[in-house]
Amino acid sequence: MHQRVSVPETTSARCGQVAPLLVGAACFAALLVGLAIFQPASDVETPAVAIGERGAVTDQVASAPAVKPAPFASAEAGEPVAPIAATPAEERQQQVAGHVDAGEFQQAVDVALTATSADERTALLKQIARAQIQMGAFDAARATIRRIPDSEQRVAEQVETARQELLAGGSGADFESLIDLIQNETEGPWFDVDGIGGTITEFESGVRVDPTGLLYQVNRRELSGKLAALGVRARKADLNEDMARPSALRMVSLTRLEKAVAERVASGQPVVESMQQLAGLSQIQYVFVYPEEGEVVVAGPAEGWAYNELGMPVGVNSGRPTLQLDDLVTVLRTFAPGGQQIFGCSIDPRQEGLKELQEFVAASQANGPLSPGEVRAWAEQLGQKLGRQDITVYGVPTDSRVARVLVEADYRMKLIGLGKWDQTADIPSYFDLLGQNPEYIAGGMDALRWWMTMQYDSVLHSDDHNAFEVRGSSVLCQSENQFLTDQGQRVETGKSEPMNQLFASRFTEQFGQLAQEDPIFADMQGIFDLALVAALIRHERIDERLQWDLGAFGINGEYQPARYAAPTEVDTAVNHRVYRGTEVVVQVAGGVRADLLSVLNDAEKWQSAPRLGQTAEGSRPANLPEGRWWWDVTAN
Repeated sequence: MHQRVSVPETTSARCGQVAPLLVGAACFAALLVGLAIFQPASDVETPAVAIGERGAVTDQVASAPAVKPAPFASAEAGEPVAPIAATPAEERQQQVAGHVDAGEFQQAVDVALTATSADERTALLKQIARAQIQMGAFDAARATIRRIPDSEQRVAEQVETARQELLAGGSGADFESLIDLIQNETEGPWFDVDGIGGTITEFESGVRVDPTGLLYQVNRRELSGKLAALGVRARKADLNEDMARPSALRMVSLTRLEKAVAERVASGQPVVESMQQLAGLSQIQYVFVYPEEGEVVVAGPAEGWAYNELGMPVGVNSGRPTLQLDDLVTVLRTFAPGGQQIFGCSIDPRQEGLKELQEFVAASQANGPLSPGEVRAWAEQLGQKLGRQDITVYGVPTDSRVARVLVEADYRMKLIGLGKWDQTADIPSYFDLLGQNPEYIAGGMDALRWWMTMQYDSVLHSDDHNAFEVRGSSVLCQSENQFLTDQGQRVETGKSEPMNQLFASRFTEQFGQLAQEDPIFADMQGIFDLALVAALIRHERIDERLQWDLGAFGINGEYQPARYAAPTEVDTAVNHRVYRGTEVVVQVAGGVRADLLSVLNDAEKWQSAPRLGQTAEGSRPANLPEGRWWWDVTAN
């Protein structure tokens, strides 16, 4: 039974219950109690929360020492009649404890916030958050933790809250602490903190979108360093031994998974971590259909995963991002009946900006070479003249994770090409290539277009079209030179000059190395793999054959992927170099295009492989326990 702090009865009420002969004496004694002044204890300790071994948070509430001031005077000389008065800190502690015991968390928070000492306020809020976590109220705990004044302790509490939620069957990575860290350690203002300014959402690669839709990059190295300084480390997911074990071929039944997810959603339970990460799959190699069982299964390499310093789930051994349930559901809806059957993004300069930039560069060329003191100011004006570039997303919701990954990867590719992004993969920038091949330096301004799309060597199918194998999954970078009119309009030429072609070719060749170094590119490749599965289901009408309407994963399904602030514009992608006194300015447009049905309609890639049926038969599930939706087999 919960104990609550009760408010003493009023003096008048007590006096009304006393025999008439004692009323005067009792009320007089009570009056003396109310007027008495006592010296408060000076060494009372307030509750604190400490980080224990292995990251566990433990409550450490120090008991207040016994305080023995002079007793209250009474009507009878020398007779004590009442306890000593508590200090304000003690009273707050008692009130908070009473509210917490009664489950009155908001009242407890209100009391905690009356503490003028930051240390006391921190300790009380930690105590409340710990109780909320024990009751499974993780969202409420996070709201309480946001009120903790000490930033380091706030981050530590948020990390522990995420860990406890995962252990309790929660489904998310520790983004709250990262968001809090970014907002406290980067320039604001931030809307959540200051009431004005930018916002940040839970997105693993560290991007920020302000209220106008402007996409910012958060410096990865700086953020990683600050996280390390605060003791935030990569952590392994809490998995059972079977799922944590690396597998060359892990099978995930989409139909069984959909049923399990639908049951959890219907019962109000969170979708667990293993479902969100598709049992640790990192690539798709096979798709199997078992008509008798009504099963559609995807298969590929898998392993246990850890959350890196930015909160992204990556394989413990490979470092490759896991495939995401949210992305799978998003692309299934894109390729379902009524979907757009294609998706992608585009980042393009505005016509008026191109016109201003073109005129600025032409005028600069006419005035002759720049002096050394003019270069910096001149370079800053390039970005100002071109202005921001517009982001367009199609085929998937603009606020989906898929959209954010595509936009992030596209913009980062452009920065690599312009020599404005640090990476160790052997991909020279466009300017580096010009420096190595000076015969192609023409001066003036080049309008280039780079875009990425999927690349597969082949997609094999069995004779009965119930087994499929994906070979040679990668990403292809393509290029084009565009003609600019005097009004800044871009005209597609369908042609690419040698240095532009060479950059695209080197980017494609080194994509595997780049994906190992920068998970955002591997993440995009994983989305292409999931989209190929979705396109296969549509192309082969697998859902109709199995009489599976995609259920919770369908267009109107109950499962709702996470939503993010939708970016609509980004700072300009433009750069320049000076060769032999001649300024060369490059601006880039482009995007990402995922037309997976074109792969399946390509006769050179869509090939028959009769032996695939044997692989499917050898991978069939046997005696799976109720509710199990994944299993491991030995690749044939």
